[in-house]
Amino acid sequence: MVGSPRLGHSKWVSLGRCKVFLAIIFTVLIFHLLFVRVGQTPKHLQAYTVQDVLSYNDVRIPPGFNTTAPSVKAAFVSVTRNQDLHELRGAIRQMEDRFNHRYHYPYVFLSDEPFTDEFKETIGWMTPSKVSFGLIPRNHWEVPAFIDRNKMREGMSYLTSKSVIHSDSLSYRQVTRYYAGFFHKHPLVEDYDFYWRLEHDAEYTCDIDYDPFLYMRERNIKYGFTITLHEFLDTVKTLWSTAQQFMTTYTHYTEDKNTMDWVSSDGGNSYNLCHFWSNFEIVDLSFLRSERYERLFRFLDEAGGIFYERWGDAPIRSLAVSMFLKKEDVHWFEDIGYLHSAFQNCPANSATQMKCHCDPDRSIHLNDFSCTRQWNQLSASK
Repeated sequence: MVGSPRLGHSKWVSLGRCKVFLAIIFTVLIFHLLFVRVGQTPKHLQAYTVQDVLSYNDVRIPPGFNTTAPSVKAAFVSVTRNQDLHELRGAIRQMEDRFNHRYHYPYVFLSDEPFTDEFKETIGWMTPSKVSFGLIPRNHWEVPAFIDRNKMREGMSYLTSKSVIHSDSLSYRQVTRYYAGFFHKHPLVEDYDFYWRLEHDAEYTCDIDYDPFLYMRERNIKYGFTITLHEFLDTVKTLWSTAQQFMTTYTHYTEDKNTMDWVSSDGGNSYNLCHFWSNFEIVDLSFLRSERYERLFRFLDEAGGIFYERWGDAPIRSLAVSMFLKKEDVHWFEDIGYLHSAFQNCPANSATQMKCHCDPDRSIHLNDFSCTRQWNQLSASK
């Protein structure tokens, strides 16, 4: 009986030591996850220079790759991350089954963080085409020095109060800015003439038995889309007035036979919020590399609306298309079945439907939230 308290005391001491030991292990584990797994440096301190990017770029060419040479210097490009791997596998699988197994166009994957070996090996299993993995340069990704961080946070808070999607997401703003003005300058993309944007969570719901790249090149088409939508007003409150300033300053850049009537229903007084949903786009990269597109992007970028509001690459690209291209320079790929989030393009043509697994009655162009009907009603000349 006298010894019982001593035994109890020893038991609690052992338990206490156990807790301390477990706490130490937990701390070491957290340190490993936060620091070691991203290459010994916290992610927010990583700074990839041009040399880092060039030395990291990983191009993998599978055996027997040259069995069929692509008709056009073109590639699928995806800005993605390691955690998107398994959704991305589905998108690639559908792209291969629906289209690319006949054409063998290459893929380019870009990220602000190094891809894991698992990511690269798994992607390599999904396609017999050439695949490339690249880092995004720091100066193309980070928040620019001219952005007022306090104003940015205030803008995010405002959009959050309005329940706007991606309202407080910095990474969303970074990726849309990158797509709007920088991806076509990456060393892994600069040798291509056309690009097809590939989203990790997109579905391709119809067989594509012709080459859209070749179709565009032969017809001198600069921009191809499947879906159009109206943007949320709160995310682009000053975009139109800023674009008007650009057009007033650089009058010589605007195409005489432009399609500005598609983005403004009142003769240019206001923006009607129509835009091409750019998560699907096939683009002649000479358009994005042109002096006028570069000048417009820099003008809009320096205005800060990408971070202060939430200007996306979709309305920015749409304004550029409307200012600089004629209607015949743009093509609606009505026959390409495409599904992303809740919106889809599904062809109604009965012959095409035999090669699809989508419901044409649910195609977004039938909905008033789409602007495709207005696009089709535009005159090809003024």
